[in-house]
Amino acid sequence: MTRAQRLFVGGTWVEPDEGHYEVVDPATEETVAPAPEASRDQVHAACAAAREAFVPWSRTAPQERAAVLGRAAELIRARLVPYAELARAETGATTGTARALQVGVAAARFTRYARVEPAEWAIAPQVNEAGPLGRAAVMGALAVRQPVGVVACVTSFNNPWANPAGKIAPALAMGNTVVVKPAPQDPLSVYRMAEALQEAGAPPGVVNVVSGRSVSAGEAVVGSPDVDMVSFTGSTAVGRRIAEVCGRDMKRQLMELGGKGAALVFDDADVVSAVAGIGTTFSFYSGQICTAPTRVLAQRGVYDRLVEQLAGYAARLKVGHPSEVDTVVGPVISAEHRDRVEAYVELGRKEGAVVVAGGERPPLDRGFYVAPALLADCTNAMRVAREEIFGPVVCVIPFDDEEEGVALANDSDYGLIDYVWTGDVARAFRVARRLRAGGVGINTVGRNMEAPFGGFKKSGVGRDVGVYALHAYSEVQAVVWPG
Repeated sequence: MTRAQRLFVGGTWVEPDEGHYEVVDPATEETVAPAPEASRDQVHAACAAAREAFVPWSRTAPQERAAVLGRAAELIRARLVPYAELARAETGATTGTARALQVGVAAARFTRYARVEPAEWAIAPQVNEAGPLGRAAVMGALAVRQPVGVVACVTSFNNPWANPAGKIAPALAMGNTVVVKPAPQDPLSVYRMAEALQEAGAPPGVVNVVSGRSVSAGEAVVGSPDVDMVSFTGSTAVGRRIAEVCGRDMKRQLMELGGKGAALVFDDADVVSAVAGIGTTFSFYSGQICTAPTRVLAQRGVYDRLVEQLAGYAARLKVGHPSEVDTVVGPVISAEHRDRVEAYVELGRKEGAVVVAGGERPPLDRGFYVAPALLADCTNAMRVAREEIFGPVVCVIPFDDEEEGVALANDSDYGLIDYVWTGDVARAFRVARRLRAGGVGINTVGRNMEAPFGGFKKSGVGRDVGVYALHAYSEVQAVVWPG
């Protein structure tokens, strides 16, 4: 792709008022294509178009809305290869990741919300005695799910397919309309998603996409009086600013923010399984994922063996161009982010951690590559153990017993997903219930895609995925009548 991308506003492809900026391939540092820079007026026009489209779309039969999502899923699957090539160029993801976990997951999410879900629930009748409000009566009631309205979907750079699809599909299924503000680093894939939805029959204004490198575009969409809800995935710092704006107008929020996942590995754990799970921090999106088990808490009886095997695992991973079939670790998203990750590794050294693997820049001529790094002998007070690095860096902290392990895991500003590795099933579930995290993986980093997803503490507000996403993008209305 080399042509200049246009904005998508009210069903029309529009030239951007503020010109274009270059989207850079993090593997080669070459330009992928020019991306549009929307003006504040164009962002407001997109929000107004979504407002105008809301009433007819919300009154469209759920089966018809579902059919649009189903057709979009089919179009995305039919274009898997070119869409994945674009995703790989924008994000630096390996070919396998771009196909299966970016475009493939996006198609699966549209398919999931092409299923019509029940939106009304009967409530048990209640007998009311006579009083100031009237005679005695049997009162019936329904809890009805209604769409929120116009949803601003502000998405992260690490997955420009699955992340927007996880917002757009359930929001549309519930009868909302959307304005998508993709991350500035990789917005082009989101425009292809809008293109598929348009071809699938989404009416004008139901889906709008506005991008920009300037913060003004994001501020305009979040602050627009036409927006009723903001669904954001990204850093806690940005989430806090968005929440402040939403709070002024009581806008609904769904926030999936930062993480510093604790992985508790007990003495009786299957170390091979634990290493493979924790090792995904090194390889999966090059560590640019909020659910990564980046903070490893190892019981002393297994500590040395775990550090040794993790170091060996990291050293065996090939760092290289994501199109090469044997590449496991691609680049991080930008030169600035590479510098940030490297600075954290150096900070860990200064704080007293031992860098037992990685820590040096791979000998590649071009691209924003970071060698997977393992930091041992860490403490929970170190910044590298407390702050989200968002790169292929793992910190290992020893602990003595279950009580200390749980205390260390919970001693964090974050609480997105934690992990427990142990051969004792009773302990696994006991510890899981004590962890202050929105999700806990027991002997796995896998996920159930119908299970609620979201965080405790500064890791977010609300839950999505599966039916929980339909709940997130709806309001509950009580309808009461005399029986």
